[in-house]
Amino acid sequence: MYKLFFNLVFKRMDPEQAHYLAFRWIRLAARVPVLRTFIAAVLAPRYKSLRTEALGLRMHGPFGLAAGFDKNAVAVDGMAMLGFSHVEIGTVTAQPQPGNPKKRLFRLVADRALINRMGFNNEGSAAVAERLATRNPVFRTTVGVNIGKTKVVPEAEAVGDYVTSTERLATHADYLVVNVSSPNTPGLRNLQATESLRPLLTAVREAADRTVTDRRVPLLVKIAPDLADEDIDAVADLAVELALDGVIATNTTIARDGLGLKSEAALVKETGGLSGAPVKERSLAVLRRLYGRVGGGITLVGVGGIENAEDAWQRILAGATLVQGYSAFVYEGPFWARAVNKGLAARLQASPYATLAEAVGAETRKATP
Repeated sequence: MYKLFFNLVFKRMDPEQAHYLAFRWIRLAARVPVLRTFIAAVLAPRYKSLRTEALGLRMHGPFGLAAGFDKNAVAVDGMAMLGFSHVEIGTVTAQPQPGNPKKRLFRLVADRALINRMGFNNEGSAAVAERLATRNPVFRTTVGVNIGKTKVVPEAEAVGDYVTSTERLATHADYLVVNVSSPNTPGLRNLQATESLRPLLTAVREAADRTVTDRRVPLLVKIAPDLADEDIDAVADLAVELALDGVIATNTTIARDGLGLKSEAALVKETGGLSGAPVKERSLAVLRRLYGRVGGGITLVGVGGIENAEDAWQRILAGATLVQGYSAFVYEGPFWARAVNKGLAARLQASPYATLAEAVGAETRKATP
């Protein structure tokens, strides 16, 4: 039914307008007590076998919503209502910003992919912090906060910019993510180099600890799929050195060649980050390399091209404790998380592993000499 609706309505709309329309419906449904209870009962059944402990947190399952969908923390309950066990809001910047000029979001339907150059459009960390502080949760869910660099802030002043957001948001975050991997903010990806990343992560860690004294806020870094293998190793080693809690692999890609893209050339050539099915293979490879480097020492989050339960299961076997999705949500609709969770529970039951934790990294360990 959703696919028919998508073809008749959403496919004909501007992608960004369609996003906000669907977003508005989700938010409205989550505000109606009887309706949200019914929807959650249908779309968010809980499987005891999928209960997950990660980052010192307990979650209903491993499958969550990646950053980018709910930039301003306005629909956390709505996304939990749809079956996501954790919701990563953002990317949030220290200063509010409108993002890049429109048109900035493109559907590659033939490739089940998206290209975006949104440019971290958000209300700023002060506004988002206030919203999180006054939020009255309806559903219990884990809220991650993804922070990035304000566009107008020079690269040399990036550390202070991230620290400002950390000081405002850490109190309200179940975990924090430092995003240095979006291709849509000039100079941002340069911060992935370890000589830049080390002082940045150190400063954010210190700011979080200074701001929140009654608990340790888990800190993760999100990396791009376009890093060379040696740079992936360097980030993995740095994460261990700094005692980071996790790495998210991966963000969108700037690559176009070698992905077998079928969409019309004019779409493929649009600048921005490509997400969805074409990123699947590389994101999985990055995840495997990270797990091979760090083992179970830190939490790995697999994201990029996850379309169904099998994709999520393969990420878990490769080394991901948590998995996230976004682009496939556009194509699969509101029943997507339910299908992924149901499929994961079935795969775990049919596997030789007694628990989900036992399955994490099992295939990568087998392949490692």
